[in-house]
Amino acid sequence: MGRGRRPSQAERTGQAETEDILRRVTLAVVVATTAALGLAGCGSDSGSGDDGNVSLDLLVPIYGDKTKPYWEQLVKDFEAKNSNIDVKLETQSWDNIYDVMTTKIQNNKAPDILELDAAGPAYATDDLLYKADEIVSKKTYADIEPAFIDSAKIKGQAYGVPTVASTRALFYNKALFTQAGITSPPKTWDELLEDAKKISALGNGTYGYGMPLGNEEAQAETSIWAYGSGASWEKGGKMTIDTPQATEALTFMKKMISEGATQPNPGATNRTPLLDVFIQGKIGMIEGLPPIVGQIKEKAPDLDWAIAPSPTKDGKPVTLGVADYFVGFNNDADKQASIAKFLDFFYEQNNYVKFNDNEGFIPATKSGASAAQAKPELKTFLESLPSAKFYPATNPAWAQTSGAFKDLVGQIETKSPDEVLKEIQAKADASG
Repeated sequence: MGRGRRPSQAERTGQAETEDILRRVTLAVVVATTAALGLAGCGSDSGSGDDGNVSLDLLVPIYGDKTKPYWEQLVKDFEAKNSNIDVKLETQSWDNIYDVMTTKIQNNKAPDILELDAAGPAYATDDLLYKADEIVSKKTYADIEPAFIDSAKIKGQAYGVPTVASTRALFYNKALFTQAGITSPPKTWDELLEDAKKISALGNGTYGYGMPLGNEEAQAETSIWAYGSGASWEKGGKMTIDTPQATEALTFMKKMISEGATQPNPGATNRTPLLDVFIQGKIGMIEGLPPIVGQIKEKAPDLDWAIAPSPTKDGKPVTLGVADYFVGFNNDADKQASIAKFLDFFYEQNNYVKFNDNEGFIPATKSGASAAQAKPELKTFLESLPSAKFYPATNPAWAQTSGAFKDLVGQIETKSPDEVLKEIQAKADASG
């Protein structure tokens, strides 16, 4: 969640939350620092003409086959209504877009508008960006869910406005629930443990809860549990891994494993293959993303399944969120109003909902979420938006910290949670 064409949206989102997003955030900070040392003032070739015309350079990533046609049509529609603004569209694969940005910054050719993950707002560390509320109207800004605005702030200031959003929710197999005598999905950890053990007891290679703690996305599974106990991975710019809340979460995860509620050897299990096992009907419950809905419909149309909020320690709603963002480079003050006009056009309900429908994600705006309510499979994800909690992805130390989670958290099978958390904390501290 490799980039590039990306065969599925679920793979893209998972990787965006894992290796690539973290490596690229660090890269963005390095590039921005380079710009500050000698390449500041970077700007696109085009600007505001003497005749009052404005040219905007727009760079966006390719999510799938529908991405480029969508943007081509949107630009065409926008220019038809704004004859004095010329939008030059550039699309790049997720494999290439970060290197492309490095080159553009070094050659003083930063785009005016960029869509990227949390690496986008990270360019603000050296004053290369407009603030978020400067690149959209007040009306548009107020329509965006605050949790997604807050998710990529730099020292308390927002520089990115979210384009696509995603949260985690509990996918469960209704047929296995019926066989195990379970009448409703669990809301608390205790209920999850009880239900998962009942499903595991069915036998025949069936397991109650899928817990992927392998190195593909261990930090995501751990964050879901830790956030569910009130933990946070950052405070005051410092990584806060070894905390009582996190210890409580990992202790319960270890209990799930030791009492046979999960698949064998979670520490060696990656998310993608484990989701395939769920789709095959052999796992009772697993955390997943909105694009998984499409995978199930394609691979197992007869699977009897449903979605519920992620269980937490006490049943209070909280979930893991992720988002991509638009940022505006302050190349030319005369372009600011045109940038805002274009982004306001993108966020118009019909335009924005179509974008998210194409890519398989959920809208990050209140109006978009309201329109998406017509899709019952998205209901739980939409309702979880206000309670979404994010990785501290704009903190440079998060890349090393996330890597430590992937390398070490699976060891809770054989080590104490306290010992594992201390090791991850040490790695986090070393990166700072």
